[in-house]
Amino acid sequence: MILDLIQNPHYVIDINTFEGLRNIVLTIIVFISILILGRNLSHTKNLIVLKAICLIAIISTGYDHVIDIINGNWRIEEDLPLHLCSLSNLIVCVLLFTSINKKTFEFLFYCGFLGGLISILTPQLNYYDGGWFMYLSYYSSHGIIMLVPLFMYYNLGYKLSKYSWLRTFGILNVLMIFILPLNFLIGLGANYMYLYEAPNIKNPLVFGDWPYYIVNWEIIIIVLFYLTYFIFTRKKYDKK
Repeated sequence: MILDLIQNPHYVIDINTFEGLRNIVLTIIVFISILILGRNLSHTKNLIVLKAICLIAIISTGYDHVIDIINGNWRIEEDLPLHLCSLSNLIVCVLLFTSINKKTFEFLFYCGFLGGLISILTPQLNYYDGGWFMYLSYYSSHGIIMLVPLFMYYNLGYKLSKYSWLRTFGILNVLMIFILPLNFLIGLGANYMYLYEAPNIKNPLVFGDWPYYIVNWEIIIIVLFYLTYFIFTRKKYDKK
């Protein structure tokens, strides 16, 4: 197994395998348990729970970077926080030290929740060494960027404003305008936000050659953002 990992440092987990299904089920159980816990706590205690989750994110993120540096695996073309999930994780880490405004919450809700969900469904562990800590670190970091906005939505009173899905889509595209040329400037196979080439994962949302798969993503993302907004605000409209 170690030889396979050296030859192919990107460990991909197929959702159709026992390993993939097991990890999804366990993630769902943890999610539901924490969200239910929050429903039975006061606002002050929920803030403490949120801070504890953010602290876990900081420890996990710090460990990943330190281990990569020690092992000589940290690379500027792969390890800057410029992937969508990394940006969302950075927001979660900052939450430990400051409050979050509504627009930042909305960005985290759409990008963190959907980005984390796709990563959990189609996992790719970079430079996986076969150890449990790195394995759990991947799932905890991506699970946390899904859990935090949901926890804030259900247990801390944060809500999605009208057109938040469209505004977040616009912000995401502004980020892409800067990150796309940055990949070419860095070189060395830099592929932040997967704007240089499509990720090597089994995902029905990834199809087409460069740059056509990016255009496909644009359509898919705006539809997913709107569906997310509609699903989480549906009850509001039903009451009317």
